[in-house]
Formats: sequence, structure tokens, C-alpha cells
Amino acid sequence: MTAADHLDRAVADPIGLITDLVTDVERALDADTIRAVVTAVVGGRAKSRHLAKALAMRPAVLTDGRSPAPRAIGDLLIDLRKTGASAIAAPVCAECGKQLRTLQRKGQDWFCSVCGQETAECTTCGNVRRVGFRDRKGLPRCSMCPDNDDRDPVTVVHELIAVITPGADRDAVAEALRRTAPHRPHYRQRVVWALEENPRLLTGEGYLAPHRAILKFIDLLHEAGVAGIVRPACPRCRRVVRIDKPLDGQRVCRNCIAKSRIEECVRCGARREPAIRDAQGRPLCPNCLVTDPANVEVCIGCGKRRRVQNRTSDGPLCPNCCPLPILVCSICGRTAPGTHSRLTGLPRCGGCDRRQAHCTACGRLRGIHSGTAEAPICGPCTAPDAELWRPCPTCGEAERLRSSGPCPRCTLKQRLHELLANASGSIPPKLQALHEALASTERAATALRWLSGGIVSTVLSDLGSGRRLLTHEALDELPEGKVVEHIRSVLVASGALPTRDEQMVRLERHVKALVTSHATAEGRKILHRYATWHLLRRLRRRSRGKETTYYQLQVARQHLRAGVYLLNWLQGQNLTLATCRQTDLERWMTSEDARLRQEAGHFVRWALSQKIARDLSFPAERWNGPSQPMDDEARWATARRLLHDDTLKHEDRLAGLLLLLYAQWPAAISRLTVDHIEETDGAVRIRFGAVPVELPAPVAELALQQVAVRRSHAVLGRTDSPWLFPGGQPGRPISAWAMGERLRKLGIRLAQARSTALFQLATELPAAVLARTLGIDITVAVKWQRAAAGDWGAYAAEISRRNSEA
Repeated sequence: MTAADHLDRAVADPIGLITDLVTDVERALDADTIRAVVTAVVGGRAKSRHLAKALAMRPAVLTDGRSPAPRAIGDLLIDLRKTGASAIAAPVCAECGKQLRTLQRKGQDWFCSVCGQETAECTTCGNVRRVGFRDRKGLPRCSMCPDNDDRDPVTVVHELIAVITPGADRDAVAEALRRTAPHRPHYRQRVVWALEENPRLLTGEGYLAPHRAILKFIDLLHEAGVAGIVRPACPRCRRVVRIDKPLDGQRVCRNCIAKSRIEECVRCGARREPAIRDAQGRPLCPNCLVTDPANVEVCIGCGKRRRVQNRTSDGPLCPNCCPLPILVCSICGRTAPGTHSRLTGLPRCGGCDRRQAHCTACGRLRGIHSGTAEAPICGPCTAPDAELWRPCPTCGEAERLRSSGPCPRCTLKQRLHELLANASGSIPPKLQALHEALASTERAATALRWLSGGIVSTVLSDLGSGRRLLTHEALDELPEGKVVEHIRSVLVASGALPTRDEQMVRLERHVKALVTSHATAEGRKILHRYATWHLLRRLRRRSRGKETTYYQLQVARQHLRAGVYLLNWLQGQNLTLATCRQTDLERWMTSEDARLRQEAGHFVRWALSQKIARDLSFPAERWNGPSQPMDDEARWATARRLLHDDTLKHEDRLAGLLLLLYAQWPAAISRLTVDHIEETDGAVRIRFGAVPVELPAPVAELALQQVAVRRSHAVLGRTDSPWLFPGGQPGRPISAWAMGERLRKLGIRLAQARSTALFQLATELPAAVLARTLGIDITVAVKWQRAAAGDWGAYAAEISRRNSEA
């Protein structure tokens, strides 16, 4: 077998390759014994492949034991000799050639205990000897010159803390110092020296700690209740979390370390912290690592080579193979993966295991353990056993408590009071509604997990104590992400914060970042004028006080990016908008670098109107009707399916019918409220524009059902929502994107279905009636009418002319 074949096998079967290479040398051990030793030494997949490649490149290390070689090869040689191998050589020192029983390394070389010691000039005696330790300044000393400090470390630290907090408990300080390094007194001495040199480490500057043990000492003091001790925040993201990672002379959190290591994956282009590097040293992201064909394994469930999701004692499982057995749920009747209930012994699916509902026996909101989906029964009513359901020591409710503490509901209330209370121990009036909304959350365990994750507890604590103002601007200072946005939505839904147009804020933030990223000052000035006084101004005028939709946000972003692309190209050609001529513009339009050509035309025409450019022509594309073919038969077939298929969710059926019958875009459907549904004199009407539309009986029934049973998907801070289709954030409707995704899953092609419906309606109704009925702009209605049935105004003029001639 060639070296190339060995390298290929090192990826596909590393343990088998190592076993065969050792077996070729060692005859005293059988293959099974060698394989067991190899498996115990190599460990995981990456380490085994690294070891297999090293042995494939130089198998002679098995007989000579000489480095350079990875540490794992030395461990393998030692373990094989302990097992009884005679032909396998022991690892030898790279300097003196002595056989080794334990390894010390410098780079890729092995050394014995004598040759591997670091030598340097002792700071005290000046002799060049082995470094025994380093003093408080980090300078080397030999074993004959210790850095003695006869002072009591506890006394020194207690005096430092007493300056910050007079009357601090000395026993608490002593216990915290002992727990910092229980078995290493020298580490505790280093902590004392560092605090003595910089006492501000205890009052918020802990991110400058030279030793990680100092951060542990601060945490222990904080847990012991020593006043005046401040847990340090990460100097980059300002979060009060664990910061034990060194970066540029500071201690930062793991998240900031990951951000500092961000690179572009050579396969998918994602900018993430590399999980591994390829043979050329190029970064690969975690997703490309787990989906790499070389890393897939044979699933014991389906037998296919796929990405490993879970590992069991029998072997790996792919994402599609659920480890739970398929059972018929005794509550909802579904056949799904599930387990058997410990109370009843009956099968229960995962959905019913997590579901909470009002018990039909006691009326309380609890987890469901028996009964049916229509008549659920909680645990205490299913098995009223005092040993199982002990009363909560705080509220007295019977719960299946795992410990002697309070129930999850009372724990949630206590945790909320700890976070939201100010220095006087009371909750500020502005946060009272938030406290009540979160404390009354149906799923107390979910709320507790939410409070313990990410920066939620830190933000709420800062708001309650007054360290952070209760304003949108204060929340904008936090790192962007879904966690902060959900905190904001909960605060808005509870009335602690006023509502604002979040899409417009995101657009303004995006505009600022995109404008400032341009290279030239003149380009930044032009982009700022275009974004602020044209795009944003026009968007605010068209919104008419309503919140900006997701699609409006995307259109504005594309127009601005188109301007950036064009200016970047002009800069590369040493041109500006003022010096650009028609031939230059046409050269860009026909080049491979041109992106968003149609949107760039808006930018060029604006520049001409503002006298920024001259002698340019970029005509607008006139809309001459829908570009996709009309498929009226498919539209009506889908409508009939939504009208009569009871297996579909009623909210999806209603939304689909509003699109298919009334040409409503997902953005318009998602913003409907219950006030848009009117029921008078037995007729149900819906208002899209100025004139309400009467719904036919099947659609009207779905609309009334949605008004009655609509339910917000938000778990935290849920309020009485006015939206017809509530979303996942409290007090917010479903997003236009999410609504579109739900309709696509029904098999509806959004653009084609809406165009077909609008085309047919335009042939039956005048433009004015179409605009008032469907809530679209009159100019849009006129264009659709001309594309569908001609100009009704010209028809009326023609009839008038004929009558006058007669």
C-alpha cells in the first residue's frame, strides 16, 4: 500500500490503520489487544486521524522511538510496552537518548526530566540554573532562592478588603481565599501579591487580573455576601459573565474570544470562529466540519452514512433517526415518538409531555398527565398521592417537588423580585407591570430558563437597580441579537416601554453602518443625502404613521446597496458621479461586476435630479403587467382545498384564502386586527381599505373562528393582543416573512397567486372601487386595470363621444 493510500485510510479508518501498522512490527501481541490499546490512547476522531497520519508518514518511530512526533505517539509506545510489546521501542530523549517512561515535550521533541528543564539566570544569586519558580514580578529563580513572604495571606487580603468595606467578615475572606486554590498555597500567595499591587481588581477592574484565580476569588467573595466587591464585566461586550480568557492583556468572555477569532470559512463563506483547519491551514466553520463527507458515519437507525446527531452505546444516530420509540399517545391519540408515563404507565408523546392546560377536574393550569386532549387531567388529580405531590412551602400548592425548596412558580417570583428590586428592596412602579406579566406566565420553567440564559438577568437587574435607564436608547447600547429584541418586546408589551417602529430603527442603523463603510468622504456625503433625504423620507411619507414592513425595509436596503456598489465601481475606475459619462455607465451596466442594476437606476436618476451627475441617462423600466403566467385553475383548486380541508390549521386556511381571493400580500394579512372583522345583521365583513368586503359563508366562519381562538405564540409577557394573527413576540403580529413561509408550506406561490387574483379582480371592478376595497394605492389599481381590461376612463369617454355624435 502506498503512502497516499495510507493517508486516505487515515481519514476513513484511522484506528484500523494504526492497528495494522503496529501489527506489522509487533508479533508478541494479537490484533485485538493492539486495537484495544490504540482505541484507549487515541480518543476522539480528530486525535485518531492526526496520530494515524503521523504514523503513516513515518512508521519507523515504532522501532526507534525518536521524536519529532506528536505526544499521542509517545503515549501509544509507552502503553504498548506496558501491555507486553517487545518489538515496539520506548520513546527516547531527543538530547541524551535515555528511554522514557513519562513524557516532557518542547515543541515536537521528547525530553527526559533532566534535559527538559528550563534554565535561566537566577534573579537573586545570578547563577544559571534550572528555574525552580518565578517570583511575584514573574522573574526566574532557582530552587535555592525562594521568594519568601512570612506574612499571613488572609491578614493581608482582609486589610485590603477592609479599606473597601470596613467590618468585612475575616472568616468569609479566609474561606474564599482557601477555596480559590485549595491544594496550591503558592497560587494563593500569587493572588495576594496581585491584589496588593492593584486593589482595584476587587472593585470592577478584575478584567485586568494577571491570574485567573483572582476572578474565582472575586466570585467567591461575591457569593459570600462581602459588600463592596464588584464582579467585573467583560471589557468588550460589558456583560457580567465569566471572563477567564486572556485577550490583548485583558480578561474577556468566551463569546468575545470567539468574535476575535472570526474568519471566513473557505467552503461556505460564513464568518464564524473556525472549528478546524484543512490540510492547507484554511479555516472551516463548525457546520462544514460536521457535514464534511469524511466525518459522516453509518447511522445504526437507517444504515446510511450521515451526520451524527446523537451517540448511544450501540452506535451513532443521524438527525432523522429519533432514539425514542414510536407509540400511540394515550392522551391525544397521535402516533409519535414518546415514552411511558411514570404515573399511569401509559404511553405519552413529547408534545403532551410538555403541554400545559387547565385541568378539567381542578381547573388549575398544570402539566397534563392523563385524560384526553379535550378533557385533560393534571398530575395531582391523576394520582392524588401525598408522597408524590408535596405542598409547596411558600404557596401551599401540591407539586411534584424535586427538593425541599419552593415550586417553580414561587421560585420564578423570587427570582424576578431579586432582579427587578431597587436598593430599597421594592420594585420600581414602571416595572410593576413587567413583574406581574412574567410572574403570571403559564410556563414558569420556561420563564426561569429565559431569565438564566444570555444577558437577560443582567439587563433586568440593571433596569431594576437604575444602573441602566428604562429607555429604548439604553437598550440600543447592548449587543444586537434576538435576546435583546425579545427583552424589548416584553418591556413594550407590559407597558414599561413605549412602542416604536423597530423596522425603521433597524433601517437607520443599517444605513449608518453602510454609509460609514464607504471609502471616500465625497461618497459618504452622497450616500447620506440619498439615504436620509430620499429613501427614509419617502418611506416615512408612504408609511403614513404606520410601522414599516419587512418588505419595505428590504427594498430600501437594496436601493442603498445598489448606490454603494455603483460608487465602489466608479472609485475603482478613478471616477466620481460628477465625472462619470454615459459610456462609463454603460460599461458598468454590461460588466460582470454590476449588481442590482434596476435599483441602481433609482440612484442615478436621483443623482441627476440633485445635479450631482450630468449627461447621464438611465431610463426606468415601465411596468407592463405581471411577469409570471396566470394560473387561474391552480388558484381555484388551492382555494377549494383550503375551504374544505379540516386537517389544515384554520389560521393558515384563512390567510391563504385572503391571498387567493382578495389579493392580499402577506405583509397586509399579518397586520390585520380583530377590529377589521365586522359582524352586523348576520353578515361578516372584513375591511382591507376604506370599504369593507362581505365574506362568503365558509370564509366568514373561518374569520370568526380565528377571532375567537387566536392565540399568541409568545410564552413570556403574553398580553391581550389586538392582532388577528399574533406572532412569537408579545404584543406583536406575526412577521410578514413568517406569514409568507406558512403560505408557501401550503403550496401557494405567493407572487403568482396574488397576481392572478388581482388580474381577475381588475377585470371586474373599476380602479377606484378596486383601490378602496383592497386597500391598494389608486395608481397601482389603474396600472393593473390597464394590464387586465384596458382603461375604463377611455371607455367612458368613447361612450360619451358616440352619444354626442348620435
